[in-house]
Amino acid sequence: MEAAGSVSAGVTPAVAVVDGAGTVIGWTGAAAELTGYGAADILGRPIGTLLPLDGHDRGGERADLPRTGLTEVRRRDGEVVMVRADAAPLSLGDAGSRQEFWLVSAIPAAIDLATGTGPLLESLMSSFPVAMAIWDRNLRCVWFNEAAERLSDGYPYYRIGRSLTEVVPGIDTQALQDAMREVLADSRPTIDREARWSHGDQERELSVSLLPLAGADGRPLGVCSVALDFSSSKARDHLDLLREASVRLGSTLDVMETAQELAELAVPVLADYVTVDLPEAMLAGTEQLQRPAATEVGIPVFRRAGVASVHDGAPESPWKRKETVSVPPGSPFMEVLHSRRPHLERVLDTSPGTWLDLDPARARTTHATGMHSLIVIPLQARGDVLGVATFARTSNPAPFTRNDLLLAEELVMRAALSLDNARRYTRERITALALQRDLLPHDLCGTSTVEVASRYLPSDTHGGVGGDWYDAIPLPGDRIALVVGDVTGHGINAAATMGRLRTAVRTLAYLDLPPDELLTHLDHLMAKEARGFDATAATCLYAVYDPQSGRCTMAAAGHPPPAIVTPSGDVTFPALPAGTPIGVELGAFQSYDLHLPAGTLLALYTDGLIETRQADLDAGMARLGDALAHAAPRSLTLERMCTSVIGSIVGDAPAEDDIALLMARIQA
Repeated sequence: MEAAGSVSAGVTPAVAVVDGAGTVIGWTGAAAELTGYGAADILGRPIGTLLPLDGHDRGGERADLPRTGLTEVRRRDGEVVMVRADAAPLSLGDAGSRQEFWLVSAIPAAIDLATGTGPLLESLMSSFPVAMAIWDRNLRCVWFNEAAERLSDGYPYYRIGRSLTEVVPGIDTQALQDAMREVLADSRPTIDREARWSHGDQERELSVSLLPLAGADGRPLGVCSVALDFSSSKARDHLDLLREASVRLGSTLDVMETAQELAELAVPVLADYVTVDLPEAMLAGTEQLQRPAATEVGIPVFRRAGVASVHDGAPESPWKRKETVSVPPGSPFMEVLHSRRPHLERVLDTSPGTWLDLDPARARTTHATGMHSLIVIPLQARGDVLGVATFARTSNPAPFTRNDLLLAEELVMRAALSLDNARRYTRERITALALQRDLLPHDLCGTSTVEVASRYLPSDTHGGVGGDWYDAIPLPGDRIALVVGDVTGHGINAAATMGRLRTAVRTLAYLDLPPDELLTHLDHLMAKEARGFDATAATCLYAVYDPQSGRCTMAAAGHPPPAIVTPSGDVTFPALPAGTPIGVELGAFQSYDLHLPAGTLLALYTDGLIETRQADLDAGMARLGDALAHAAPRSLTLERMCTSVIGSIVGDAPAEDDIALLMARIQA
């Protein structure tokens, strides 16, 4: 039998006529050739002799007739052939003597696939550039495409009727047989399985996927194998590029970083020069973008978010990262934005009269660098156009191909989803940060006996701004209440909850409640508010200082203790009763008294200052103690001391969590 791609589209199907009882009453020569049964052997016998039956009625359809679709036929020699079967009813005679018959036709699956008349996807046609084959339940090849035929010299199993169980010197198919039988058994595909084989002087590395094929009755009939040959360095590089893209793209929720990652990934494997241009609104993360807005002259303005080149300094780009980029009308960039379809220009036309005449900057660099092939692709995600990605070749003399375009589209599609996620995150983070800063005190002030200063540092790595807060509340008798807290979670909801808690603490503070009672009321209030919604909790430290007695009374709700720096420079952390977080409604809070002489320094903080992935709370508190001990003897103002403490602990590294720091100095 010839390969599937070479079978004529005019092959005659095997046809049988079956009466109402399921008995064969008509039989064609093509049916005899397909099954090995002549007319004398089969006429008068039930059609079930040839078809694998389930014996169940199928809603009015005869149980002894096949469904339309893929099924199997038993040949006279015992072999089972995969076919595409059709069963159509026939009515003969007049109304009084009408008889019901069935016309059953079958075409071998190999022929069916070659002609494209079967139910399988068009992607299984012979011209598909990936090696594909279909194997029956005995692991025999029943169809393969032209790409598989090109491998058949070194891999002889790509032959109609050839079984993987046959032994070929130098080729071990046992692992592939086991994988196929597993797919047949559980009907679950196997994706991207690496395989290697050698035959003579040929060595191949393949990425093989195995897909189960079910018949019309739902039973497994065979396996479709899809093999991507990446033995050549180019194919292997392309596969490695896609694998690296799946890891790197989206690893950060920063728009500029994601754009730069896309540019760097594609150089030099795909292109010599890559740019990613995004509109202003995309970078700001504050507007819902449908299409980039135009200026008065009709030229959209972008920012260069990513650029990479095989040449140092990217001489192909007239604009550096973050600089404004304009594109002229009639250019491929405008065409892509308007049509939302990619642009492939295998040989870049730089002759007079093209769009480059309207873009002198690009024209100069195009001619100077020898740019000769171009791909421009829109960055699209969830219905929005986010910008454009441009790929060009200068040093590589080969023009872009259609396969290069497909690879570039795959990269851009993955990057666009990551960019959209980063855009949404940035927009929400900016909103939450604005809300957070608006809800924090703007005019924090102490009293005549207590000087205060504060710092707030938002997180750079979490999914949004958190709910850290601080406050200093003047009370009657020249007393002052100091409070710091941290709402669980991040984002707008955490910031809004923080604002409600800060307002509640101020209201309860004016009732002149002791710290433990204030936290109890706050716990009940938050628990009552959270009923019916997602559970929210918070930690809090509340302290009241009385200058008349020099006594500071404080209570904690699951919050780290304050740091106390004595006038002599010693740093201690009082052993406060830990308490339970706010919102769990347990009310287990106790007040703790301390005497604070003049010159004492208090530091109230949230856990973002002392806790990291590499260090626990105890290690962080030790670092804070060292920073305070180093800064205290230098007679710094409280403002500069806040800066010094955060700088020595956090440094230039991005904050892993929000940080709130409230410092208070007891005056004489």
